[in-house]
Amino acid sequence: MSINKNKIYLIIPAYNEAKNIGEVLATALKIYSDIVVVDDGSSDETAAIVSLFNVHLLRHVTNRGQGAALRTGTKFAVFNGADIIVHFDADGQFLIDDIEVAIKKIVLDKVDLVFGSRFLNDNTKMPWFKKNIIMPLARLVNKLAFNINLTDPQSGFRVFTAKSFEKIIWQQDGMAHCTEILHRATRSGLTLAEVPITVIYHDFGQRLSGGFKILKDFFIYSLIN
Repeated sequence: MSINKNKIYLIIPAYNEAKNIGEVLATALKIYSDIVVVDDGSSDETAAIVSLFNVHLLRHVTNRGQGAALRTGTKFAVFNGADIIVHFDADGQFLIDDIEVAIKKIVLDKVDLVFGSRFLNDNTKMPWFKKNIIMPLARLVNKLAFNINLTDPQSGFRVFTAKSFEKIIWQQDGMAHCTEILHRATRSGLTLAEVPITVIYHDFGQRLSGGFKILKDFFIYSLIN
């Protein structure tokens, strides 16, 4: 099946991303017409800026977490007839051009879920703490707890078929949704693949603090599953 015959929805969770979301949407709309932004309880002008674009805007009254925002947006896309779902960030770290490579993997190779990996090329200049502490720990726990072998198990860049959603629908509202999706997909026998992506980090210090939260959510999910 041709890529153009698939209805592709981009899901973009956004929390206080007024500084970045406009440029992300302007770039994405050059290629993709079905875009869902979930404003996750932002206190800045994120929603006002998104409303200027021809996209779907969904809003959480309070900040519930990235996992919750992605779940809300994905449910909306599936309900509206999406064939392929793309999870994409609002902060300008991901590149729109990387989406097509992942979609081709879905359409041509019949893969159920495709994850973007920052470790399959040398284009991403990752913060030292995340690269040398957070990610090795994430890979180790994924391997030991769930027998999952991916180079980048905490990647927020993912593309999957709408049919896969009912098998991977996650309950974690925070960052542990990444692990839960992988766990559910593996347990359900869905086919997984990785493609190289480039991630552009804007604020290394912020990513350090975020890394601790990833570890906390990750280990909590591991303990209860």
